[in-house]
Amino acid sequence: MKLLVLQAWYSLSDPELERQATDRISFRRFLGYPKSISDSTTVWLLKERLAETGRDRLLWAELQRQLDEKGLQVKKGVAQDASFITSDPGHARADKPRGDEAQTRRSRDGAWTKKGGKSFFGYKLHLKMDLNHGLIWCMETTPVNVHDSRVDLSRPGEVVYRGKGYQGAVPRGWDATMRRGARGHPLGIWDRLRNRRISRKRSPGERPFAVIKRVFHAGHVLVTSLPRVRVKLTFACLCFNLVQLGRLSGGLTA
Repeated sequence: MKLLVLQAWYSLSDPELERQATDRISFRRFLGYPKSISDSTTVWLLKERLAETGRDRLLWAELQRQLDEKGLQVKKGVAQDASFITSDPGHARADKPRGDEAQTRRSRDGAWTKKGGKSFFGYKLHLKMDLNHGLIWCMETTPVNVHDSRVDLSRPGEVVYRGKGYQGAVPRGWDATMRRGARGHPLGIWDRLRNRRISRKRSPGERPFAVIKRVFHAGHVLVTSLPRVRVKLTFACLCFNLVQLGRLSGGLTA
């Protein structure tokens, strides 16, 4: 598991991970100076097993348990947001099958969507971050064409701050969703002021996506199925929480 943390942290391929874990003294120290290093095939098989069994969710649950033990529970509400994770569509025609019947190099579970007049292919990462400690508490991955409002990561009793794209979707927690006007029904002054307050509250929720994409280079994936994408992004989110824990203790920064 430490190898997968290193892989996510430095954005390494399986063969490069094996080479650097064997060669770099800092990697070996992090791994506890093992007598042998798992080869790239073993690393790949481990990720496949996590994807097939869903045990990566157990790893995430264990991280949350340890955060609870440190007294880092949610206190000031949470911000939920989503961001595109692009993938290579491959060279097949648009009407070729995906899923288990796919015989192309395209991403099997990826989908197309449009935003701002541009087309995107891939997946979407949904995150819930607490506003007190800046830690990711919940994450989910979907095809990119799944609307943000269809994924609710909040819990009963939490105040959840969300953007205008979630309007109309009632969360399990206390709803603090920005409102948008409609044709012939513009927002009034109180709704505009409310949106401004919510925007200031939820703005720190953009930082996890920036770190995951720019520091860990996980904004574009080469894996070809949704379970594999989930495993990759789970470790990216885990690494973000490690960075944030370092910031909270005055150590690491990103």
